[in-house]
Amino acid sequence: MKLISISFLFKLLILQYISIQCLSEDFDFFYFVQQWPGAYCDTKQSCCYPKTGKPAADFGIHGLWPNYNDGSWPSNCDPDSTFDKSQISDLMKNMEQNWPSLSCPSSNGFRFWSHEWEKHGTCAESELDQREYFETALKLKEKVNLLQILKNAGIEPNDEFYSIENVSEAIKEATGFAPGLECNRDSARNSQIYQVYMCVDTSGSSFIECPLLPKSRCGDQVQFPKF
Repeated sequence: MKLISISFLFKLLILQYISIQCLSEDFDFFYFVQQWPGAYCDTKQSCCYPKTGKPAADFGIHGLWPNYNDGSWPSNCDPDSTFDKSQISDLMKNMEQNWPSLSCPSSNGFRFWSHEWEKHGTCAESELDQREYFETALKLKEKVNLLQILKNAGIEPNDEFYSIENVSEAIKEATGFAPGLECNRDSARNSQIYQVYMCVDTSGSSFIECPLLPKSRCGDQVQFPKF
């Protein structure tokens, strides 16, 4: 009986270890994704401004997403780790300014941030706890001021069209790394600058060359819409 109990406990410990390993899944790098609100709002789904009012005409954070080198990614890794706004209470003003929600109906951002933490953040818990996850994304945005980078290259959000190659080159020249660019199509089928992907190491502290970039659906000429 004693031997059976020891064997059972050993198996239980193994199962717990496997469970913890699954929840703290390893990954190879982060995609740090910023989106242009003018393009987000100029789609069929439209947009709703946050309850705090219209965001600034600036790129906003979409998320910090763990990824694998083969192009796949983990998601929803820890169902027990739910979003806790009290952990980021002192970051709230920064979050509202730099990580606004544009989805409808109008919200205070909690639904958006909760989704990002539970789908993506929980897969990086081996590196960053909940507070560190959001704080890291905010610090990355401080490091890369995309709007200023593009303006310095003469690329303005004025509804004009620009070469996608020039957009990519401007970001690469300023940061040292090639970005991934994602575009949307407005009702007139114009290709618009929508999201910019930069790659970050697993600690969340340094930008790196992307092991692979998301497939671009951008045209050769892209519109930079007003917001």
